[in-house]
Amino acid sequence: LRFPQKLWKMLESDQFQSIWWSEGGKCVAINKDLFEVEVLGREGQQVFHTQKIKSFMQQLNAYGFTKMQRDFQRSASLPEFLAEEAAASAHSQILYYYNPSFNRAHPWLSEKCKSR
Repeated sequence: LRFPQKLWKMLESDQFQSIWWSEGGKCVAINKDLFEVEVLGREGQQVFHTQKIKSFMQQLNAYGFTKMQRDFQRSASLPEFLAEEAAASAHSQILYYYNPSFNRAHPWLSEKCKSR
């Protein structure tokens, strides 16, 4: 299977907790730390031909995925701001990637995902 097909299969599987569809099936969300252990750290059963998150992210980029930044609105009050900061730091381990040809609602578009 090509990289996009492997990624799609993984997203549709309930076997992995570290990667899922986000934003209504338009983005791929990855819990970086858990992904490194659960997917890249697998002994003898590698899904992708790497054990490094950086190499996996380079593959995403090679197939036209772009990293999305999460925008958080900040509150003016200090207690609310501190609570939001704590939530944002928990979110910092979650990476979001978008590709217009990789959409859960339109699986046939994934055929357009080609390596550059």
